Amino acid sequence: MILSALLTSVGINLGLCLLFFTLYSILRKQPSNAKVYAPRSVAAKEAPTETNGFDFDRLLPTAGWVRRAWQPSEDQLLSVTSLDAVVFMRIFIFSLRVFGFGGIIGVFVLLPINFLGTQLEVDFSDLPNKSLDSFSISNVDDGSNWLWVHFCASYIFSAVVCYLLYNEYSYISSRRIAHFYSSKPQPNQFTVLVRGIPVLSGSSCSETVDKFFTEYYSSTYLSHSLVRRTSKLQRLTSDADKVYRTLARLKSEKDPQQRFKRDGLFGRKVDVLDHYGKKLDDLDDNVRLEQSSLAGKEVSAAFVSFKSRLAAAIAVHIQQGTNPTEWVTESAPEPQDVHWPFFSSSFIKRWVFKLVVVVACAALTILFLIPVAIVQGLANLAQLETWFPFLTSILKLTVVSEVITGYLPSLILQLFLSFVPPIMIVLSSMEGYISFSQIQKGACTKMLWFTIWNIFFANVLSGTALYRVDILLEPKKIPGLLADAVPAQASFFIAYVVTSGWTSVSSELFRMTPLIFSMIKRLFSGKDSDEFEVPSISYHSEIPRILFFGVLGITYFLLAPLILPFLLVYCCMGYLIYRNQLLNVYAPKYETGGKFWPIVHYSTIFSLVLMHIIAIGIFGIKKLPLASSLMIPLPILTLLFNEYCRKRFLPIFKSYPVECLVRKDQSDPSMDAFYDKLSTAYEDPALMPIRHRRSTDDHNSPLLPAEV
Repeated sequence: MILSALLTSVGINLGLCLLFFTLYSILRKQPSNAKVYAPRSVAAKEAPTETNGFDFDRLLPTAGWVRRAWQPSEDQLLSVTSLDAVVFMRIFIFSLRVFGFGGIIGVFVLLPINFLGTQLEVDFSDLPNKSLDSFSISNVDDGSNWLWVHFCASYIFSAVVCYLLYNEYSYISSRRIAHFYSSKPQPNQFTVLVRGIPVLSGSSCSETVDKFFTEYYSSTYLSHSLVRRTSKLQRLTSDADKVYRTLARLKSEKDPQQRFKRDGLFGRKVDVLDHYGKKLDDLDDNVRLEQSSLAGKEVSAAFVSFKSRLAAAIAVHIQQGTNPTEWVTESAPEPQDVHWPFFSSSFIKRWVFKLVVVVACAALTILFLIPVAIVQGLANLAQLETWFPFLTSILKLTVVSEVITGYLPSLILQLFLSFVPPIMIVLSSMEGYISFSQIQKGACTKMLWFTIWNIFFANVLSGTALYRVDILLEPKKIPGLLADAVPAQASFFIAYVVTSGWTSVSSELFRMTPLIFSMIKRLFSGKDSDEFEVPSISYHSEIPRILFFGVLGITYFLLAPLILPFLLVYCCMGYLIYRNQLLNVYAPKYETGGKFWPIVHYSTIFSLVLMHIIAIGIFGIKKLPLASSLMIPLPILTLLFNEYCRKRFLPIFKSYPVECLVRKDQSDPSMDAFYDKLSTAYEDPALMPIRHRRSTDDHNSPLLPAEV
């Protein structure tokens, strides 16, 4: 890619960013858009009400939202969101520090050395048509002593990144402990999930659980909630809720004619209110029938609650029976975080699904190579002319060639990639996770490695390793292979950062899809729906994107430091925009206590080791064997540092230590009221009483009896 093509891509995306910022600053002031741009305020009934008067100030773009997003401290952000949101923002802070330090060395030290090299033929008189490769390490002369500057920079940069990573891990660990101390008693802190319950002959599952824990935890056992297979009941109650909401909407219609629709193509008009009323009655009967048959659908699992956090922790970490496959315990998620459909699958079914997920991920990875091949074809004009010779005359136009090579490839790749996160959520939900947070965390990990392989390695190695698998079977040749292929794709990834980074994060602020849906609802119904749900942030898609940019920044620090200023701009935009979204748009649905951070740590370690391996190959190709040999200890030292952090900090993210549990138990006030709530906290929502009223004088009975 030439410099002018990159500038074209930067210009297009910068224009889109400014457009999104301008539209957002205007649209967010309109009261009719409050549910799109300030749903948290609407839910708290703090949003401005609509007025008929014209206000010219609402049509003027302003940047006041930037100040409001910047001002709140981290403690204030934690008080209105969650620790997960704080950890999410710490990823941006950590990235800004890494890229800031790397940018100083890369732009002011390494970039001039690369640019002044003579390895590539350079025409200084035609700078716009100058290849971006002249800004990379490829332009440094073979055997040049200037390469020792790159060698020293790699050691200094690695040391600083490890130092920052250690400090961040330590800070978030202390934040996690402090958050635990300051939190109110939560049901998941006192509860464990028990599976593989061996039901005694002549006893029910509930009696078996009660007898076991009364005998072995006599002083700390409180209660238990048995789990039943309620997948069919959940579908019925969900359908009943939908029908009830439809009835409520029809009753609120001001035009009575809206209630009448034609029965068939030529049939007479019927009152749909009666139709949905009868449908709700049928669903009521089906729900009651299904509820009465649940006694025979017990699952050998139960949520067991204790009187102290320490007792629950002991139950989780100690084997309960002589048979390790029975009385299997694990920490319970928050009640609202439980993934109830998980319990409707047998052990064999879940085991088979795990294998299916592995095969599906592999198939998805292979299929995604198709858009990667298309993107690489667009990035190479010569190859594009070979595929489509009739476009040769058009491709010779400067503007067309710059847009195609500088903007379209990364845009197309981003469009294809947007379909992957929902697929990863579906695959993770099939694996047998017991909570939505675990599903999202599993999808986050899958999405990260999918992105690294399909966006980084597949693009870098296309045309080389994809057709020469024998090279990958010889580990000694891998550093040289990467050293030859990775620098050549620097220009593509710079354009990718601009397109997938700048534009995507600014479109997050604009919220185009929710805005369009809101407009359509108002267009056809005359008003927006009264019922709405405050959205939650999709960590499984946002965290992998940020971490992938971290992989690019660390990997290309040594090879093509020109990418670092673009990453710094992305991190600054992301920090402000996501702060604004967390304060105004997204509400937490659950709290994991910052358990996403270990993923960030491992991703950073992987990026450093990858940079080291490529550096070993680069110095070998550049005929500096001594530097190549002296680089070998660096990945070893990095992995040793990772092992230390794993033993020092990771246990805190798995469970709280006894010291914290005992102190927290001792500091709790009177717990009687909490224990009463705890005994019913893990009842399946499908078993809860649901009251649907068709009118004020009939259909008042609950779908399920209150005593369930």
